[in-house]
Amino acid sequence: MKRLIYVFLCLLFFSCSEIDRSLNKKSGSDQRITADLNYNPEANLKSLGIVFRDQGKPVANYVHAVKSGNLLFLAGKGPKQANGENIVGKLGEDLNIDEGYAAAREVGINQLSVLKMELGDLNKIKRIVKVYGMVNATLDFTDHSKVINGYSDLMVAVFGEKGKHARAAVGMGSLPGNMAVEVEMIVEVYEE
Repeated sequence: MKRLIYVFLCLLFFSCSEIDRSLNKKSGSDQRITADLNYNPEANLKSLGIVFRDQGKPVANYVHAVKSGNLLFLAGKGPKQANGENIVGKLGEDLNIDEGYAAAREVGINQLSVLKMELGDLNKIKRIVKVYGMVNATLDFTDHSKVINGYSDLMVAVFGEKGKHARAAVGMGSLPGNMAVEVEMIVEVYEE
C-alpha cells in the first residue's frame, strides 16, 4: 500500500510539473503583455524626437545583425549622423568628452535603426544584454566610459530597466575612417 501511495504521489508531482511547464511556455507576445504593460520603446523614441535612419547595405562582407536562438548580435556601427557624415577624430586630441558622448549617442541611434529594420518592432526586445564600446583615443585618454555613456544612457532612455546592460568601454589606436566611436551590441528578443 505504501508503494502504491508513493507511485501515486510521484505521478501527481510529475504531472503538476508538466502542467506548470506548459503554462510557462507562453507565446512571445503573451510574455510581453504580462511582463510590462508600460513597455513601449518606440513611444519613448518618439518622445525623444529620434527618427530611424536607413542603414543601407554593409560596405564589406558582413551583415548588420545575426540572430542565434533568442539573441541578436549587432555588428559594430559608427557615429554616422542624419546628414550621412561620421563624427571623426580622436578623443583627447580632436574631440572632448561631451563631443565623444554625442558621437556615442549617434551610434546608439544607428543601432536602434538596425534593430527596427531587423525586428520590425522594438517591443520584441526583451533586454539589452551586452554593449562593447570602442573609443578612438590618444594613449593618455582615460575617460572611455564617460564617452560610451552616451550610448548606454540612450538605451536606458528608450528601454528603461531593460536597457541596462553589461558593458566594455575600451580605447583604440584608430577606428575605420577615423570615426570617433564604434559600438557593437547583443540583444535578447522574446521567443516567437
